[in-house]
Amino acid sequence: MSKRRLRRSFGTVLILLLVLAAGTAGWAWRWLEQPLPLRAPAVELSIEPGTAPRAVAEAWVTAGIDTHPAWLYQWFRWSGDARRIRAGSYEVEPGITPRGLLDKMVQGRETLETVRLPEGTTLRQWRAALANAPHLKPATAGLDDAALMAALGQPGAWAEGRFFPDTYAYSRGVSDLTVLKRALAAMQRQRARVWAQRPPDSPLKSPDELLILASIVEKETGRADERGLVAGVFVNRLRIGMPLQTDPTVIYGLGEAFDGNLRKRDLLTDGPYNTYQRGGLPPTPISMPSLAALQAAMNPAPTKALYFVARGDGSSVFSTTLDDHNRAVNKYQRGQP
Repeated sequence: MSKRRLRRSFGTVLILLLVLAAGTAGWAWRWLEQPLPLRAPAVELSIEPGTAPRAVAEAWVTAGIDTHPAWLYQWFRWSGDARRIRAGSYEVEPGITPRGLLDKMVQGRETLETVRLPEGTTLRQWRAALANAPHLKPATAGLDDAALMAALGQPGAWAEGRFFPDTYAYSRGVSDLTVLKRALAAMQRQRARVWAQRPPDSPLKSPDELLILASIVEKETGRADERGLVAGVFVNRLRIGMPLQTDPTVIYGLGEAFDGNLRKRDLLTDGPYNTYQRGGLPPTPISMPSLAALQAAMNPAPTKALYFVARGDGSSVFSTTLDDHNRAVNKYQRGQP
C-alpha cells in the first residue's frame, strides 16, 4: 500500500473515531439531562457514612432507579464529585436527572421528617410522640427516665421540663435520642438566657426553680395576655410563703391514675406535688415550658393579685383578697349571682 493510501486510510479511521467520540459525548450529554426512569412514584435511599460511590450507584438502582449502575457510577467519577457525596436520607421523584441526582447528594439535600413536641405536655407524652414519629429509630424505648438522662449525659438529673418544646426536623433513620439531645440543648440555652435577666428581688433561687415555676404557668393558662399575671400571682404567693394551691401540680402527681376528674380527696391527700398541702414549689417541673412561660416566670407582670379563677371562656378573673376571689368563684364556677 502506498504511503498516500496509508495516510488516507489513517485519516479516515481518525475521522471515524472522532465522529464516534463526538456521538458518544453527545449521547452522554443528553443522558445527563434526561429524566431517569423510576420503578415507583418516589424512590428513597439512605446512604450510610463511608459508602463508596460505586455502592451508592448500585443502591440507587436497587432502590428503584431503572438504569444501569455503571452509567451512574461513571457519571459520579467523571464529574469529579464522587467523593463529595454526603451520607443522608434522600428521596427522588419523576423528573430527576442524573445531574440532579448527583447535585442532591453533593449538596446534602436530604428528605427530612418533622415531629412536633408541644409546650405544656409531659415527657411521657413526648416519648409517645417520638415512638410514633416516621422513620425515627426508637433507641430510648427500653430506657426509664433516669437511664434516658444518663444516656443524654445528665446522670442524676430529673427529666421532666428539661426539653424545649418545638418542631424538630430530622434525617430519616436517626434515633429519637438525637432529637432529644437537640431539645435538651435548646432548653439549656433558653433557660440560661432567661435566667440572665433575673431581677434581684425574684424568689426563684436557681435555674431549676425557674423551670418548675414556668411549667406551672404553662399549664395554668394558654392566653398570652394573662401569662404574666398568672406568674405574678404565683410569685406573690412564693414571696409571702403562701401555698401555690394549683390543680395542675396535683394532677401531675396523680400520674396515670388521673381519670380526668380531680376530686376533693385528691386535694386533701398529701404528696410531693400537692401544692394545697405543701408550701413552695413542687420537686420538679410538671410539663415542658415554652420560652414565653420562662420569660413570664422570670419577669412576671406587676400585680398585687393573690388569686385567680377561670371564667370558663379561657380567661381568668384576678383578685387581691380572698373575699373577692370567693365572689368570683361563686359567679364563674358555681353559677351564683
